[in-house]
Amino acid sequence: MPERTTTRRRQLGAMMRKLRARKGLTLEEAGRLVGVSKATVSRYETQSGPVKWLVVDALCREYGASDAEREAVVRLAKDAKQQGWWSSFGDSIPESMNLLLTLEDDAVRESHFSCVYVPGLLQTRAYSTALQKANEVPLAPAEIERLVDIRMKRQEILTRPRPLSLWAILDESVIRRVVGSPRDMKEQLERLLMANESPHITLQVLPFAKGAHAAALGSFVIIGGTEPALDVVYVDFHTGSLFLEKEEELERYRLAFEYLRAQALDMEASSALIHRASKEL
Repeated sequence: MPERTTTRRRQLGAMMRKLRARKGLTLEEAGRLVGVSKATVSRYETQSGPVKWLVVDALCREYGASDAEREAVVRLAKDAKQQGWWSSFGDSIPESMNLLLTLEDDAVRESHFSCVYVPGLLQTRAYSTALQKANEVPLAPAEIERLVDIRMKRQEILTRPRPLSLWAILDESVIRRVVGSPRDMKEQLERLLMANESPHITLQVLPFAKGAHAAALGSFVIIGGTEPALDVVYVDFHTGSLFLEKEEELERYRLAFEYLRAQALDMEASSALIHRASKEL
């Protein structure tokens, strides 16, 4: 099985490229500042070969990274060989999911906009199972159970000692679409109502009455690192996943999320709408 270091190394490489570009240095100039070759700097940015955290630390200082940014990047370098809990599920986990799980494991906050289904972090087991059964490629029962187990395990980031801060905006279609049986859906809506009572979860519903909105093209997640420079946008397409990390891309999605927050119902009105949807089942 390939080492599951590629995900944290990918994060590290992306951050090293971003910090160097922000400083306006070439690979050769950066290497000269800390006494390493151009090839070494390039290797650190392209995830090829081992890294030394002392060199990463020195480069961050030369790049003018803030203390918080430098500490976060050095931590990535130190943890480059660390395997996450998901490695126990075998080598059939796609690289995109592997990266998502790594990003979530290190995240401090997530901002979700969902226009089709309940976000995975808030799904019940029955709802998640029904989604897997609806896959256009039929899955064996054991594979469905494995995928659902991974999703349920993911949710532990909401109950860890320092839980993830989650802000989720759901299009009204999410709470109206019956996934599984009506009983399964009622259970799912109750789960959402409970989540909205949690101090680290904010849940809003964007009602149909609002019409067109800032994210009409689809769902997305802004995965927030310990520093804004570590943020990544995750977009899940039918044919694959996309991770966006350029500052202009991040700003576009941050702005879209702010517009969506303004258009959506507040927490109290959102819970009332979810409760009404549940009663109508």
